[in-house]
Amino acid sequence: MRGPHNIWRLIRTGATLERTGAMNVVLDAFDATPGLRFMARALGLPFKFLGYRGDPSMPPATRALTALGPAYIKFGQVLSTRPDVVGDDLAVQLRVLQDKLPPFPVDVAKAEVEQELGLPIEAMFSQFSAPVAAASIAQVHHARLAETGEEVAVKVLRPQIERAFRKDIDAFYLAARMIELVSPGSRRLRPMEVIRHFDGVVRGELDLRLESAAASEFSANTKEDAGFQLPAIKWEYSARRVMTLQWADGVSMGDNAAIDAAGHDRVALSERVLQLFLQHALRDGYFHADMHQGNLKVAPNGDIIAYDFGIMGHIDEYTRRVYAEILYGFIRRDYHRVARVHFEAGYVPADKDVDEFARALRAVGEPIFGMDATRISMARLLTYLFEVTERFGMETRTELILLQRTMVVVEGVARSLNPHINIWQVASPIVSDYIAKSLGPRAALADMASTARVLARFGPRLPGLVEAALLRQSNETPSKRRPRKRWLILSAGVGSAFTMALVALIETLV
Repeated sequence: MRGPHNIWRLIRTGATLERTGAMNVVLDAFDATPGLRFMARALGLPFKFLGYRGDPSMPPATRALTALGPAYIKFGQVLSTRPDVVGDDLAVQLRVLQDKLPPFPVDVAKAEVEQELGLPIEAMFSQFSAPVAAASIAQVHHARLAETGEEVAVKVLRPQIERAFRKDIDAFYLAARMIELVSPGSRRLRPMEVIRHFDGVVRGELDLRLESAAASEFSANTKEDAGFQLPAIKWEYSARRVMTLQWADGVSMGDNAAIDAAGHDRVALSERVLQLFLQHALRDGYFHADMHQGNLKVAPNGDIIAYDFGIMGHIDEYTRRVYAEILYGFIRRDYHRVARVHFEAGYVPADKDVDEFARALRAVGEPIFGMDATRISMARLLTYLFEVTERFGMETRTELILLQRTMVVVEGVARSLNPHINIWQVASPIVSDYIAKSLGPRAALADMASTARVLARFGPRLPGLVEAALLRQSNETPSKRRPRKRWLILSAGVGSAFTMALVALIETLV
């Protein structure tokens, strides 16, 4: 896809940024060097008349990206999860980016469904509505299964969307290379890595089988969570470009009047949405990373319904424990503990002073804990925390940035339901329970059992490993024999075949 069209697309992009007034906003957010500013202006200013006008009612950045089309809208959404790259102010603007585009005709959608699923539309669906929602990559239709009469939502990718994205992503790669060439200082922001991350996100969203799999995994993890439900995937009516799932009845989480009219308890909902997010992040390490009001409903029975699984977050067990210890330390106001966790995890370089870091953390936490409950903000604390750790040389960790961004969004949802919510009181039982289960004696035993299971997989190979280790050592000259041989002698002396096998395995792996 490389060719002159990439240069033309970048010129059109620069012209649109100039015409909408977004150029300075974007350059300032990226802290652009004089050379980079000159290149951007050269691509945009002379051709300003070629730029798209966009919607003047929108902020400059969102106006420009919306005018440039689906790939740019999606890029803006992804960048909204990376305040470490674009800065907090622009990230906030991009977070409210309107992911709404004119729908494509329903007849085209039906043709896409028939082609993907290999059956006439009437054989699958007794009803198939006009689009009920249209986004940058796909649109959704309300339908009814012909076989069972069940109501479903059918998500269909836009025609030729893969080709359109491929062209624009190629232009993004070219822009990233040019930025690195003209402005070596910008490499600290890793523009090529940002584009590769975006490319990976888009590739996942352009294959709806992957989104279906994400929804299925999320459902399996959360099936026992009280007051929470997910629409079931209809695998027989899903494919690469089509995803069918159970229709979710309920009122929007963003409509307080409708929630009140339905008789739901907004205080209980605000606490539950926050605790559910923390449970999913800490307990499972797999969480919905786009939990804004538009992706949440309240069912008639009061359950919270989540949908749209295009962006999911994953953090490993070790990172979860670190994150929980950090939150728990702040809840207990034990700043030395929080500081030690950062050093032990390697988040802060070892040559920094742990006591100085603890004092900096105290300066972050104490003002927040002195606030009225209506102003206590976990999102604000996390934001300040990242600022402090950046000053102490902490490297950016993408998974924590996504976690932070989602925490900000979820806190916003909770406060929209109940402005007087005390975030820390609501979070404390979830974090404390996770700490008790993951860091206590029972957790240590579980870790040992997990290690034993891994070693057990080598069971059939242990005799051969022992024999190979003994032969290798018997062939070594005394001067070349490693001290570890003594462990083999000791193990033989006590008659422990398992110890011999274990040491042989360790020697083989080390």
